Amino acid sequence: MRLRHQALSILLAICWSMAAGAAYPDRPIRIVLPYAPGAAGDVAMRQIQPLLEKRLGQPVVLDYRSGAGGNIGVQEAVRARPDGYTLVLGATNNFVINQYLYRGLGFDPLRDLEPVGKLVDVPAFVYAAGAVPAGTLAQFRDYARAQAGKLNYGSPGMGTTPHLSAYRLVKALGAEMTHIAYRGSAPAVQALLAGEIQLYIGGYSVAAAFLPQGKLRVLAVAAPERFAALPDIPTTAEAGLPDAVKSNWWAFAAPKGTDPQAIARFSDALREVLALPEVRQAYLANGFVAGPGTPAALRAEWMREAPQWEAIVRESGVVLDN
Repeated sequence: MRLRHQALSILLAICWSMAAGAAYPDRPIRIVLPYAPGAAGDVAMRQIQPLLEKRLGQPVVLDYRSGAGGNIGVQEAVRARPDGYTLVLGATNNFVINQYLYRGLGFDPLRDLEPVGKLVDVPAFVYAAGAVPAGTLAQFRDYARAQAGKLNYGSPGMGTTPHLSAYRLVKALGAEMTHIAYRGSAPAVQALLAGEIQLYIGGYSVAAAFLPQGKLRVLAVAAPERFAALPDIPTTAEAGLPDAVKSNWWAFAAPKGTDPQAIARFSDALREVLALPEVRQAYLANGFVAGPGTPAALRAEWMREAPQWEAIVRESGVVLDN
């Protein structure tokens, strides 16, 4: 009788656990965005938010916690209860760069977060000012070398992905250029238009409006294949610099210890939404490439990119206070 009672208890516990897992989610899911409204991840998320809510059967609430390069918001997620109801939507730097960039970060995203799924890739475009007499990376290299010490490249801030990518590109070109950090992408693009800087790396949407008039030029795009909206622009690999520029991406993560069934449920719903043709088309207009993938695939990408970014940060010598 005792054995029967124990077996029945175990069976009931298993059934209850399965039922609890199947019930996820049974209340709203909070998505921590570690930046102010309007960031690329925010734009991409808002485009699929209603579709995601429909598939999950629960509201998906965005919670903006900006500051310290995204570290404040990510730490909020790291400290949250690992129940599947708090996720963070962060960018490349939040998962594989900032732990090497900031002093006293207080957490390790690779250790303290569980990957859930990628939202979008944001291919990095290499922009040149319209007055620069170069239409290709090779021509810009020759021009920059001839103007050694006279040219500038800009970024939306010290230690940002565009800054570190541009630093790496300038080194690969063998050019001598000065970095100027601005407070965001908009002022950096304005500086490019004004000729204060001659080179800038950023997403499609930040500068696409200025391309038809020739106010800016695109020299290359850092992506596995050419960007559909600009089919004549070569990739950096085609331009002979396959590893010189790294693109940005946005992905979801959960606190360490979150139930794998909850992660799988959210990840499956995300992949369903990102596979919709209308979503892919809307993303293309904003310079995004839908990034559906499994949690395991995202983990593998984290582990592959982290040492690459660590080497770039160390070479650049940039260190920031959290």
